[in-house]
Amino acid sequence: MTKRQEEIIGLIHREVKPALGCTEPIAVAIAVAKAVEIIMENCHECTPGCWRKTADFCIDVEVSANILKNGMGVGIPGTGMIGLPVAAALGAVCGDSSLGLEVLRDVTPGAVGRAKELLDARAVRITVSEVDLLLYVKATVSLEGGTSASAEVNPHAYAVIEDDHDRIVETSFAGNILMSSESGAASSDTDNKDYGLTVKEIYDFACTASFDDISFILEDRTLNLALAREGLRGDYGLRVGKAIRENQQEVFGDDFMSYAMGLTAAASDARMAGCTLPAMSNSGSGNQGITASMPVIAYALKYGVDDERLARALILSNLVAIHIKSYLGRLSALCGCVVASTGSACGIVYLQGGGLEQVCAAIQNMAGNITGMVCDGAKVGCAMKVASGVSCAVQSAVLALRGTCIPSTDGIIEDDVEKTIRNLGAIGSVGMKTTDRMILDIMLCK
Repeated sequence: MTKRQEEIIGLIHREVKPALGCTEPIAVAIAVAKAVEIIMENCHECTPGCWRKTADFCIDVEVSANILKNGMGVGIPGTGMIGLPVAAALGAVCGDSSLGLEVLRDVTPGAVGRAKELLDARAVRITVSEVDLLLYVKATVSLEGGTSASAEVNPHAYAVIEDDHDRIVETSFAGNILMSSESGAASSDTDNKDYGLTVKEIYDFACTASFDDISFILEDRTLNLALAREGLRGDYGLRVGKAIRENQQEVFGDDFMSYAMGLTAAASDARMAGCTLPAMSNSGSGNQGITASMPVIAYALKYGVDDERLARALILSNLVAIHIKSYLGRLSALCGCVVASTGSACGIVYLQGGGLEQVCAAIQNMAGNITGMVCDGAKVGCAMKVASGVSCAVQSAVLALRGTCIPSTDGIIEDDVEKTIRNLGAIGSVGMKTTDRMILDIMLCK
């Protein structure tokens, strides 16, 4: 394996990983859990097993506007409730920050009951921070009537997350900084990342990397397919996936497009409604991970694709999504499903025998089709956007394989696919800032 191949595999491991629940509330839960753990480590009265069940404490969480937007209406795993206050309370009661995006893995009915007590006691407060960062959480936890190792009454601690949903950049106890790493505040205009990738490099890597080195990506199938099947079994959210699969004869038919739409939307239905199964995320988003993978997995299931070809297609799809997302930043006014479904279009092209030229054409077709889909927060309705993204991905792949590519005379499309991707990123990260603010204003005034 070359050094560059090692770097790309490392990138995939960082950006494609399990996440339990929508990642914006999960970021809040991580920060609160970390602050509570700091108090537990420093307070004489804190016996970990019982303190979280009985202590009187206050939780004050400051978040960026985009975290608030994506956390207002989404289900919190295992609770039947929605919103950031629920995530914060659970983070305090049973969160384990060492689990990262699976911080709420140990949710129990008892923990949910304790979290409800904190909410009823108004012990949780969520406010919007004035920071310019798109992804920012600061959770401060105060213990009432405790005594710390430094003999302070009412000890308090905080933890700060920036740029990535599980990236803790600063912690403090009793007014003393315990840890501080490089902050993203200096580059507040965007949280974009330059990984130095190109579509050609991604395609070449997906085609030539040793199967032994990339077979780990098949865990994508394990997690997201389980989530899709759960979505079809249960009555989650708007039941978009279920409706598509149950109306094959009358409306949708039993073709590949409806099969892929149904499976992918079902996984999103379950996830956004608070299912306790994890998703394999991409670029900090479970829905993006679902949309980048499930259409490709659906093709493999329907047409009997072997594991190696599936793994290469999943590598291609996930890396294309990571590449485009690097120009948009973690959170934006542009729906992440657009990016993720662009990746799955490429994966479908690969599985149908297309080469680099057809992969690039699929990206161009996607960019010229649903670029303007806005993100108006995470919620059960996201499953409908996911289904739309899958439909467009299949259309774009089919057209690309027929030699059809939207020309550079159209809109934001350039002859060079890399320039098209940069244009897409500029629209989402810069051009739609006013749109983002307006969406949040509308949501807060309802």
